[in-house]
Amino acid sequence: MNDIVDPVPTAVEEPIGDRPDATRRCGLVAIVGKPNVGKSTLLNALVGQKISITSRKAQTTRHRITGIRTHGDTQFVFVDTPGFQTIHANALNRSLNKTVVGAVSDVDLVLLVVEAGSFTTADERVLKLLASGIPVILIANKLDNVHRRSDIAPWLQDMQQRHAFADFVPMSAKNPKDVERLFGICEKYLPQQPWWYSEDELTDRSEQFLASELVREKLFRLTGDELPYTSTVVIDKFEEEPPARKGQKRLLRIAATIVVEREGHKAMVIGDKGERIKRIGTETRQELEKLADAKVFIELWVKVRSGWADDDARVRSFGYQ
Repeated sequence: MNDIVDPVPTAVEEPIGDRPDATRRCGLVAIVGKPNVGKSTLLNALVGQKISITSRKAQTTRHRITGIRTHGDTQFVFVDTPGFQTIHANALNRSLNKTVVGAVSDVDLVLLVVEAGSFTTADERVLKLLASGIPVILIANKLDNVHRRSDIAPWLQDMQQRHAFADFVPMSAKNPKDVERLFGICEKYLPQQPWWYSEDELTDRSEQFLASELVREKLFRLTGDELPYTSTVVIDKFEEEPPARKGQKRLLRIAATIVVEREGHKAMVIGDKGERIKRIGTETRQELEKLADAKVFIELWVKVRSGWADDDARVRSFGYQ
């Protein structure tokens, strides 16, 4: 996977391509919103490749994930964040909310994603987190779910009274034309400066991180609402072997543990005769092989760790800051 880069952005010293530095723009764009409004779907669409997992379960995204897209003379460094949680105040959610607050404090532009035609108390809580002085674009996502488009105009007028948004963008993150239009709207808010990354880089996250996220995505998708969102995945082994001979792909050997809070959840993940956990592994392997352009061998285990989401030390040990 050639698009993994170091997590600390550094300015590109040499001009890339034939574009002079004076015409270039580059900046940080935070994507924020309450759980389950389509932030990760939007990030993947903007980057042009899947780098953030998605599911119908709220709080699927748990980390600050950076997606990079060089579009014309502008390099967008998008930051996807967890949905700001207002219901459960456990250690995990405190960590996730801290990630959101940190992500929006030092960016050039914020995309506040809400469902078109809706603005809830949870949306309002996220809006209040945003620092003054940073332009905010209201992304009215899931426009395809609105039956009468005539209802959007009065809703937008109401939103104008709530906050001095820099722009309003009714759209669907699944519509390529809407996504393309968003680039043109966003770029004028980014400063003129050299790009931080080379033109073909897509994310600052490692393949090991991507592997753990894909396991978690398949876990949630295949268990639906049966499994609590507090279940997580820990990578125990991630080894890369070079191709045995010319023309073959490299091999990734991965061992991962799915952590759940109850014995009943463990049985749910394993499934009848191990069918569910086998399917989780198979679907993870197939998708990772495409994304990483490698042969993948993956082993999955399930362990019970009761109350881990309420334990600050354990939350940190599982990779949440």
